[in-house]
Amino acid sequence: MLCREALKRRRLERTRAARCREATRGLGARAPPPLACRQFLRYILNHMVQYAGARLDVSFAALSDATRRGVLEQLGRSDASVTDLAEKFHMTLTGMKKHVGILEHAGLVTTEKVGRVRTCRLGLRRLEEETAWIERYRQLWDARFDELDKVVEELKRKEKVDGRTKRE
Repeated sequence: MLCREALKRRRLERTRAARCREATRGLGARAPPPLACRQFLRYILNHMVQYAGARLDVSFAALSDATRRGVLEQLGRSDASVTDLAEKFHMTLTGMKKHVGILEHAGLVTTEKVGRVRTCRLGLRRLEEETAWIERYRQLWDARFDELDKVVEELKRKEKVDGRTKRE
């Protein structure tokens, strides 16, 4: 059984939510919510972003840049220092360090500092979860394109039949 304070809080949250819904109902999609509702909306948004797919977000964010994909290709061939990578991609050392940091945060690259040289190599993390996610959607799109091919073939067949009957 809930204590009185918890029940009071729950009622207060429900009342605030109802007021916010009422206040934002006539504003339309582009208008910001009233100040009294923003705190409640912030709570909802923060609750929504706490999900298990954060690892996918980090990986795809790291892979979204062409330079970082190039760095991964280069490291797939052989280990390289940050300086070598910066020269190869015609970047400043600071810029390459940022790219390597993002890849390192995603677990795709590991670095080791020996003296003044920071050597990069591919990380231990494989992209199995990301590959499985992509494969699910690839299968879905393949099925949709197969259905679309059937529709196009049917339309072509009908067009061919209709064309013959009109000429005769």
